[in-house]
Amino acid sequence: MYSHDTYGLGHIRRTMAIARNLVQPGVNILIVTGSPIVGRYSMPKGIDFVRMPGMIKKSNSLYVPHSIKVDPKIAISIRKEIISATAKTFKPDLFIVDKVPSGLKNEVLPTLKWIKKKLPCTRVVLGLRDILDDAKSTRADWEKKKFPEILRDLYSEIWVYGEKDLYNPVTEYAFPDDIAAKTVFTGYIPRKAPNTRKVKRKHKHVLVTIGGGGDGYIVLDNYLKMLESNGSVDFKTLMITGPFLSRDRLDELADRARALKVKINPFVRNIEKKMDSADLVVSMGGYNTMCEILSLKKPALVIPRDKPRQEQLIRAKVFKGRGLCDYIKWDDVSPETMREKVDMLLNNPGSCVEDLENFAMTGLDVMRKRLEHFRENCQ
Repeated sequence: MYSHDTYGLGHIRRTMAIARNLVQPGVNILIVTGSPIVGRYSMPKGIDFVRMPGMIKKSNSLYVPHSIKVDPKIAISIRKEIISATAKTFKPDLFIVDKVPSGLKNEVLPTLKWIKKKLPCTRVVLGLRDILDDAKSTRADWEKKKFPEILRDLYSEIWVYGEKDLYNPVTEYAFPDDIAAKTVFTGYIPRKAPNTRKVKRKHKHVLVTIGGGGDGYIVLDNYLKMLESNGSVDFKTLMITGPFLSRDRLDELADRARALKVKINPFVRNIEKKMDSADLVVSMGGYNTMCEILSLKKPALVIPRDKPRQEQLIRAKVFKGRGLCDYIKWDDVSPETMREKVDMLLNNPGSCVEDLENFAMTGLDVMRKRLEHFRENCQ
């Protein structure tokens, strides 16, 4: 599994969720990743990772090394060699590439071409989250980078980790007919509910999480302002700021949280456990967090970022239309709007709970069936 991971937690968390559920006796999964925090996750038996030098996105075209102080071209060259050497030694039966068909700066292309030539039975799959960006931007980006040609020549299938009737990238992003024919909608990727004993509590609990933390300060700030302006409240809060929130901002938020008796933590390895004990989740609506919310059937308030991509906003609108969450637009978030929504979802979640209960999470079942199909057709 290849996960380029330039910033944040999205790619590696999705990759880990798939790996944990596809691993079984006789199956080994090796993850090639640039995530600087991959080592913080526990790896079940049968899963390991190869770490590439991390890269940070400075603009749509500029990536620089996360830690080592070398020319970006040198860092990409090192990453390219690591990917190639790993694949040639490991000789995978299945190679899953996350989101970007060519990899970061085309770093995965040499490996894909080698697999096509040397490993004819190996299946190469592109895994896409449900929504990439708005249709116009995505179509232009894919055309500029010649992704349809790469998918046509080097990929066996495209797995969309979402539901066609919620958002259909085949039509939204204008997949050519032959690429559409390779596309399989798996459904959303479920997360395992933790085996925790339910304890009767005096107060309700709210979990506030912003993923990696690099771009979600406004959510945390407004949430604390909401508490600061309302005095005492009848619910408890845990804030997970993400490991990429700056140290200065973390210290500032921690001081304010302490005064409000709000628990605050930069990172937790098993967020599902924390979410399972919450009555409401406040988040930015990234793909992984929404999968956790759907799996654990939790009412959710989403404050979706709308720059530099529209992905989170589109997902929030789609999910609200299905009755699966509520949201506040990024430019409209304030302590007042947040308090109104929090109170409503805590005290009267209404049909949201019923809609969540009826939502099926089919992602892993479909992936396992595709693996069986691959196995049967390459013997």
